Amino acid sequence: MFDVDEFVEECRGALGETEPRLAIRDLLERTVRRGDELESALPARRGELTALYASPELTVLKVIWAPGMSIYPHDHRMWAAIGIYRGREDNTFFRRSGDEIVRSGSKEVGDGDVILLGDDVVHAVENPLSECTGAIHVYGGDFFNREMSQWDPTTLEPEREITPPARFFEEANERLGI
Repeated sequence: MFDVDEFVEECRGALGETEPRLAIRDLLERTVRRGDELESALPARRGELTALYASPELTVLKVIWAPGMSIYPHDHRMWAAIGIYRGREDNTFFRRSGDEIVRSGSKEVGDGDVILLGDDVVHAVENPLSECTGAIHVYGGDFFNREMSQWDPTTLEPEREITPPARFFEEANERLGI
């Protein structure tokens, strides 16, 4: 059985490694292979952004993408490791061009996959499926107390007002009536 507290402790221990991002990636790769155990411990029933652990050095989140949900292009300003244990998320990547961004690639991340994002990555995320996608996100810093940028998904111009990440999940659940 997957133990959330044990996983968090292993993540905290990985911070002491020479390359914490790589240690977290390896841990996530081993973890998301246990999809059924993760689904039991962290069920994917509705859009959700839940902190499993948060400190100034590390944030571990349960992220459930509702069916058809998407989130604007944004940055994290810290490294991130994302592991999918159920479903799929499609990432569209951007590079900065002055204050604006330009599309620069994409990657589908599905069952058992892990993706590692650097401090300066800008991406948009979409769940293209008609079912929820379950993921564990690990960030090398305080996800909830940080500066961030967001861009309009159509014009790719900077947004003046930032939509809090949790709002995207609330809106998706409202739209789906869940």
